[in-house]
Amino acid sequence: MQGKIENRVNMLIPQEIILQHYCNKLPLGFPENLISGNAGLICSPQKVPTLITAHLPKVLDWLHEQDKPLVLEQEPCSVPVLLYDQEFSTERILFHYDGTPASANLIRNFISLFSENIKRSKATIISPSFIPKSKQREEQELIQLVSNATAETSFIKFNFNRIGDFWSYAVKNECTLLVTTKNHQAELAKVLFHFYKGGMWYDRLSFYISL
Repeated sequence: MQGKIENRVNMLIPQEIILQHYCNKLPLGFPENLISGNAGLICSPQKVPTLITAHLPKVLDWLHEQDKPLVLEQEPCSVPVLLYDQEFSTERILFHYDGTPASANLIRNFISLFSENIKRSKATIISPSFIPKSKQREEQELIQLVSNATAETSFIKFNFNRIGDFWSYAVKNECTLLVTTKNHQAELAKVLFHFYKGGMWYDRLSFYISL
């Protein structure tokens, strides 16, 4: 099954289980609005949505209907995707920064989109132990950006090589939102496919992926 959303949004997830939102900045109370089951938000008319959301159990049920885990999009586009389970909370956010332009843009765009809903959030940024000297200034700027936007920010150096490492850290530390790039969507789909409803499953954890 494949849902056609817009010509520039080539999703594999069936259209009937997603919502499209058209807001450059999501209004205060967006998490509660999302869980209430209302329609997608239209803050300003645009040709392409600024955020696509889907209930994670429905996405995983769809994945389990396939012979093997699929990626969520055939060709990742710039529209972010948010997958949520029993709730969507920005209480404890885990940011994945790896020194690439994609991960830097990911964090900047997330902060811009969710600025009204993360002022009381506790954020953790995980970065590789070694960052090239040319990226150190950018790393510090991102730390400051997150610190200014949230109530509390921690910065940790870990040499995580797989998205599964971030998922495991998020579960063990009861994070409520993992923010990572679509470069890892295939691996993320496999992790979710294999661990869904297992012993380590944490139904408060949501996933925000974007280019």
